[in-house]
Amino acid sequence: MSKTVVVGMSGGVDSSVAAYLLKEQGYNVIGVTMQIWQSEDSCDMENNGGCCGLSAVEDARRVADTLGIPYYVMNFRNEFKHNVIDYFVKEYREGRTPNPCIACNRFVKWEALLNRSMEIGADYIATGHYARIGEYNNGRKSIIKSATAAKDQTYALYNLTQEQLSRTLLPVGEYTKERIREIAGEIGLPVAVKPDSQEICFVPDNDYASFIERETGEKENCGNFVMEDGTVVGTHKGISHYTIGQRKGLNIALGYPVYVKEIRVDTNEVILSGEEASIFTKTLRAKDINYMGAVNFEPGMKMTGKIRYSHAGEKCVVTKCDYGILELEFMKPVRAVTPGQAVVLYDGDYVLGGGTIIR
Repeated sequence: MSKTVVVGMSGGVDSSVAAYLLKEQGYNVIGVTMQIWQSEDSCDMENNGGCCGLSAVEDARRVADTLGIPYYVMNFRNEFKHNVIDYFVKEYREGRTPNPCIACNRFVKWEALLNRSMEIGADYIATGHYARIGEYNNGRKSIIKSATAAKDQTYALYNLTQEQLSRTLLPVGEYTKERIREIAGEIGLPVAVKPDSQEICFVPDNDYASFIERETGEKENCGNFVMEDGTVVGTHKGISHYTIGQRKGLNIALGYPVYVKEIRVDTNEVILSGEEASIFTKTLRAKDINYMGAVNFEPGMKMTGKIRYSHAGEKCVVTKCDYGILELEFMKPVRAVTPGQAVVLYDGDYVLGGGTIIR
């Protein structure tokens, strides 16, 4: 009997082709869009783009009709509010820079969707992520880099569990983006030329600070821009407007470039440096470690670490790992290690695990 797979359909070309590929492979495919927007107002939903909005439902439904597969919308508002939006707001207010896509993948697109899918008798879930799944040399399940480096999304999937990986299919990981669009065109999918979503789906205008103020109902306090030597050089708009390494958008004219080096929540200060070299470091600490290909991390282990989605990665070595804290040293200094972001560790193309940067 054919296995059943629930495909998370965002209305985009990648998840649409994922559904097609799995149907071609003989799976019983069910399309699902996760309802995660927080307002019932139709104008709000229409304006909320990416994988969250009303247009995503309309596009996904048209794709499902074209493919001849059943399609449903499932309500995950509460899970998204608790695990993504509340987390996003809290992290920024505490001077950190969160990665909501990682939280959404772990707790909504996988944990919540997988649980709901199992309840209706599915064997697997699938998405349109550019990544693959395989076994590391110790037999553990691991995310593997996709066939196309330009679209590789393994960084955002490091936090999945062994159980989740065993129930996951990632069919587009073997293809380039160009080929995925070609397939969509060949089979007449209505989203073949739909552009990719670039922004955080629930903040489509990229104005994080205004979103946080609306969400909390509290206007953020201004504070001081302070140089490393303690000199006050201006007033900032509130710490959620800034992130480590930032140079543009500071709206401060000193006659030379300055960079955000540190955010001090207790004093409401944004610390600036006139030397870009000062925001480079060879060490970091991380917490909330998720082991994927690796069983553990021990001092002396060598691997490659990525400190943000767009980071190419740098060779590093484990210097300490105990009491839930991982410490790494990079072979070369890396720019703007940012608390709240993830460090993801690789052995070649295999994800060994990762954690949340704290320093």
